Amino acid sequence: MPGAGTDRTKPWVAGGPAVILVEPQLGENIGAAARAMANFGLKQLRLVRPRDGWPSAQAQRSASGADRVLDQARLYDSIEAAIADCTLVFATTAREHGQAKPVIGPEEAARSMLPRIRAGETVGLLFGRERNGLENDEVALADRILTLPVNPAFSSLNLAQAVAVIAYEWFKLATAGELPFAMPEKSEPAPKQQLLALFASLERELERVEFFRPLEKRETMSVNLRNIIHRMQPTRQDVQTLHGVIMALAEGRKGPAKGGVLDGEEAEVLRELLAEHGAGKVPSERAPVRGLARLLRRNPTDAERILWNALVNDRRFAGRGFKRQVPVGPHIVDFVSFPLRTVLDLVPGEESEAALRARSDKRAWLAEHEYRVIPVRAEEVEADIGKLLDRLAAELFGAG
Repeated sequence: MPGAGTDRTKPWVAGGPAVILVEPQLGENIGAAARAMANFGLKQLRLVRPRDGWPSAQAQRSASGADRVLDQARLYDSIEAAIADCTLVFATTAREHGQAKPVIGPEEAARSMLPRIRAGETVGLLFGRERNGLENDEVALADRILTLPVNPAFSSLNLAQAVAVIAYEWFKLATAGELPFAMPEKSEPAPKQQLLALFASLERELERVEFFRPLEKRETMSVNLRNIIHRMQPTRQDVQTLHGVIMALAEGRKGPAKGGVLDGEEAEVLRELLAEHGAGKVPSERAPVRGLARLLRRNPTDAERILWNALVNDRRFAGRGFKRQVPVGPHIVDFVSFPLRTVLDLVPGEESEAALRARSDKRAWLAEHEYRVIPVRAEEVEADIGKLLDRLAAELFGAG
């Protein structure tokens, strides 16, 4: 294919009226008109006394590959000779010539042409000169006047533009408006079973982040979400992609904190601020505690990340049910094993007095509720994690 939209392997749409250019002045306009004809399947180009002669290099350049139209163009000395074999002739003009002749638009002209052309008749479209169009005596040779619904204060079209508008109306009618291509079906429509699974996954994750609030509006919100997706008419591939999006959002963003948005130092500052304001203890308020736990899980400090990775990869601890940053009663603990009723309390290097008081209150509550609390200093984690794990194993499981 030499150019965008040009495909010589495809068949040319047959039929169509003959385009007759009367004394065209510029080869560029002839070439542009030929290009418009090729766009809409017309190939009969008739030239009446072109001013600069024929053939024309300028026309060839302006045609942009519409060689078939130019190569088959026929040259005539008079309009009478050019329309001799036509049974129906339209004079295209933007001016009212005062002649008692039907005046129609391009759509009606296409409708009147179609049955005649299909019956094997020849229909001609007369186009006048670029400077002043068709003369009165030339319009008199036509059966009907064809004009376009344009701005009456500025009604003159470029020659190729006028050809394009009329050729378009013809081609649209002749092909029943069929478009040259459609959206490819790369995946079949998603069955309801697949959509229901998507809804379940989406609603489950939205429940976890407490999207459906207030609760009395949950049903309405769920219906709206389902209708949004139904209106999309998703394919199987669309649904698979949406599943992937939901999973990625649920797992959290990957980054310096492996799922969070803060680095280690920023996470320590966050914890310090939360401790000072008592955010680690929120009595009778379950939702804020759950939200805070998610925030802390996604923004671990460096020491917390090192200890957690060590715990889950050491077989002495891997099966003991340890969890990270989960609520225990009104408190959020760093590491807890519910089967062992044990909390590992990670202590940073420096703490404010408010944070120390909050930590003391937390330990007292845990001891009161029969949890064993083992303090772990951040320096121990960062200095020798292996030695620390040995100490923890000895305290939890004995020297053996």
